[in-house]
Amino acid sequence: MTALPRNVPSSTALQVPHWQRSSYSTGANNCVETARPARGPGAGLLAVRDSKDPAGPALLFSPGCWASFTAALQRTS
Repeated sequence: MTALPRNVPSSTALQVPHWQRSSYSTGANNCVETARPARGPGAGLLAVRDSKDPAGPALLFSPGCWASFTAALQRTS
């Protein structure tokens, strides 16, 4: 069994149709963006990158891990 990748050195390596920002983000370009790669190294995972560096690295999460993370953030706010 092969382990899932946890990151990619450049988010441009992901085949992503569209990166999304939070509806709470401002025009200051200091937020994170998420996407769901359709195929390639991140297929089926959730990719997260820094909006200030769109060609920079992206972290990859399983959908379940991302849901747990965001739920934990909501409980602490």
